[in-house]
Amino acid sequence: MRFPAHIQVYVVGGAVRDRLLGLPVQDRDHVVVGATPEDMVRLGFRPVGRDFPVFLHPETQEEYALARTERKTARGYKGFQVYASPEVTLEQDLVRRDLTINAMAEAADGSIVDPYGGRRDLAAKVLRHVGPAFAEDPVRILRVARFAARFADFSVAPETLELMRAMVQSGEVDALVPERVWQELARGLMEDRPSRLIEVLRDCGALQKLLPEVDALFGVPQDAAKHPEIDTGSHLLRVLDWAAAQRHALPVRYAALVHDLGKGLTPRERWPDHSGHEAAGMAAVRAVCARLKVPTECRELALTVARWHGQAHRADRLDAAGLLALLEATDALRRPERFEQFLLACADDHHGRPGYENKPFTQAERLRQALAAARAVDAGAVAAAAPGNIPEAIRAARSAAIAAALPDSRAT
Repeated sequence: MRFPAHIQVYVVGGAVRDRLLGLPVQDRDHVVVGATPEDMVRLGFRPVGRDFPVFLHPETQEEYALARTERKTARGYKGFQVYASPEVTLEQDLVRRDLTINAMAEAADGSIVDPYGGRRDLAAKVLRHVGPAFAEDPVRILRVARFAARFADFSVAPETLELMRAMVQSGEVDALVPERVWQELARGLMEDRPSRLIEVLRDCGALQKLLPEVDALFGVPQDAAKHPEIDTGSHLLRVLDWAAAQRHALPVRYAALVHDLGKGLTPRERWPDHSGHEAAGMAAVRAVCARLKVPTECRELALTVARWHGQAHRADRLDAAGLLALLEATDALRRPERFEQFLLACADDHHGRPGYENKPFTQAERLRQALAAARAVDAGAVAAAAPGNIPEAIRAARSAAIAAALPDSRAT
């Protein structure tokens, strides 16, 4: 599309950053300088922006936003007054962005407009805020942590980290709405190094505000014989990165995040064994899920993993009755797909320890075999032949099937 001479269009943000890094460009956002909303409509663009003028290209459906400035009017990420006008310059638009690496633009001729040192920080692998406006939007704390998880070899500039700490201390983070916290947390968990997300949030003090149940795990010791890393928080970080390395889905990664919350509640006299932490942590997992309005699929798997992961680790010592009890407790017979996700999260927990990276999690295969044997039982036929208590007859048949499939599970 040809634009009138008085209108300049630039590709901005992540598309420019990723191209300079040699990464695939997923989405392209554009800033339009010198145009009015009426100009865009006359050119065939469709207006879609609610908070500021954004338009969809009539052919590509890519987003084109008018250059704008913002003024802080209230606490939180929605407390802004937006001003869009043909007089707003590209530099004025870019200065409101979060990080220098996201505040570059590419002109139609391919030249890069970089008024705030984004290319320099890309080369130095630094996440640095553009200017004072960063402090006006608490979501940017979460975004920095998420970018740290995506670009694991980038560091957060000391002055940016200090600004983030000041934002936490001022109470700006308290104004974040649950939906936005979950959105950024979920995206961060899906990056290559989600441990960095937690580390950056912890370094600036935001983790204690947003996820105090997770923050409480750091400094809590575990049994060194089972956990050579000792610190529960350190274990959590390793589990998250292992789950990411396996490309596990979001429900599995979220379950990994909250699976050990009970250890942050264990009385000191029960350190480092943490016996009973699975049941003790259920209230904490429910609280996090409710506070962040976690989607049902993630919540249900997280609760299942938190409550029963310890029993899964003991599966090699369970007899047929015990294996069946675990299958019933996790609803594996009705929901085998979710049970498979449960096993993946338990495997992440197993491998997230020094020296366990290449040690097989044999308990998972044992549980898969037990589930296959139990599901092969014809419950209808058993019910038709049962002279008395039908549920008990079905349970007995399933237990017998597991014992036949796994001879070492027979009771002695």
